[in-house]
Amino acid sequence: MNDVPETKRLLTVYRGYQESNQVRIKWSLSNPGNRAIVKERNRLLTRLLEEHGFFPLTRRRILDIGCGGGSILSSFEELGASPQNLYGIDLVPERIYQANERFPEISFQVANAENLHFKSASFDLVLLFTVFTSILDMGMARHISGEISRVLKPGGAVIWYDFRYNNPNNPHVRAMPRKAIISLFPNFQVILQTLTLVPPLSRRLGRLTPILYPALATIPFLRTHYLGMLLKRA
Repeated sequence: MNDVPETKRLLTVYRGYQESNQVRIKWSLSNPGNRAIVKERNRLLTRLLEEHGFFPLTRRRILDIGCGGGSILSSFEELGASPQNLYGIDLVPERIYQANERFPEISFQVANAENLHFKSASFDLVLLFTVFTSILDMGMARHISGEISRVLKPGGAVIWYDFRYNNPNNPHVRAMPRKAIISLFPNFQVILQTLTLVPPLSRRLGRLTPILYPALATIPFLRTHYLGMLLKRA
């Protein structure tokens, strides 16, 4: 059993990602496969927001948990969100420094999502992009899901994007299948769909990415992630 506190373990892991040139290269948008992953995700996310009545985003308050350098949260401005309504938190101070430098109009702060310093029912959307797969301690996971439920307005939604399979090359993550997601958010309507062609494969498609990515992504078992909306019942 690992006796290292979960927050300390997460800080160590995230800092390792931050400092790893190999990780940066692996996820660089200079790779056509990575661009295809992001393009597919953004297209489906836009459709979800539209189908469930969250547009326009102008007055929607949005919280990004595990915001990293802020890129995903800032992309919501392109969908019409106002920067003064965007908030991001992360455990790693270096990430928050970077986010504040890049996106000064957005509010970023170092925080542990087990204890969110926001009023109850104060957000329309909470973003969870590859967050819960990194949390190996179920007690911490339940505390965070409880805080998310607290700060989310009735009728609001969690935007979920995370692995549905285990990664045999990364002992710091675990799969989040549908059943596990429902157990963390039992009073939510869970709408999930699979997407994201196996990233190591996507990155090897090269010039043929525009042709091969859409074709291969139609094969269900090659889609490694869930993208979805967890709607808090009014």
